[in-house]
Amino acid sequence: MAIDDNPLFHDQSGGTMTAPDAIERRWARVVGFSYIFALLPSIFAEFYVSDRLVSDNAIVTAQNIIAHERLFRLGLASNLLVFAADVVLVTALYIVLERVNRRLALLAVFFRLIETTILIVAVLNDFYVLRLLSGASYLTTMNSDELATLARVSIGAHSSAYGVALLLFGFGSPLFCYLWLKSGYIPIPLAVWGLLASAWIGVCSFAFIVFPDLRQMITIGYYGGPIFLFELTIGFWLLIKGVRPRALTSSA
Repeated sequence: MAIDDNPLFHDQSGGTMTAPDAIERRWARVVGFSYIFALLPSIFAEFYVSDRLVSDNAIVTAQNIIAHERLFRLGLASNLLVFAADVVLVTALYIVLERVNRRLALLAVFFRLIETTILIVAVLNDFYVLRLLSGASYLTTMNSDELATLARVSIGAHSSAYGVALLLFGFGSPLFCYLWLKSGYIPIPLAVWGLLASAWIGVCSFAFIVFPDLRQMITIGYYGGPIFLFELTIGFWLLIKGVRPRALTSSA
């Protein structure tokens, strides 16, 4: 008989586990895999590709993208992989945590999916950059400097979209981390770390919108480093250790 058809069965440690507990354990590992899978392509696209091709000078940026179009496209493809993984991640998080508080889990899902939608639109905007620099005949009415400037403005719009997406992340991720904390599925310090790191992202993103000059003082290492370490840690934790059955957690 399938696990999902059994109301009770024994886990490998000899404890009794319900079918919903088993489902949560399987999907918790999906959460862990999704976190780890998304890290490398996101770093490649947003740091390696961006640092190599994008500068403050519109002409130089345009020349870099034209000269390294394949690299730019690899960055776009990597971002799309990350966003697909994010959809899987958010789905898995809901399945694991909805028994803790379904309303909060659903609210967190909406924040994270809207965030992902905005990021996908940002990638579509990057395809527009390629179109501007393609040298197509319908662009001959504009000179190369004008096209380069438009392309650089579009890349700037990409950064703005990411800022808005991070603000929404700062609403959705703390909710998921609060549910992790309430569930007892993972160590309390890890859940608190995720809650604070997620909230810090939201605070910084809001502050950057109001006070853009703060970006010069609070670099990505300061506001992105804590959440990166949390996602890496919880990813490996869930893959290796998994979660305890809800029936055995102290907060159940």
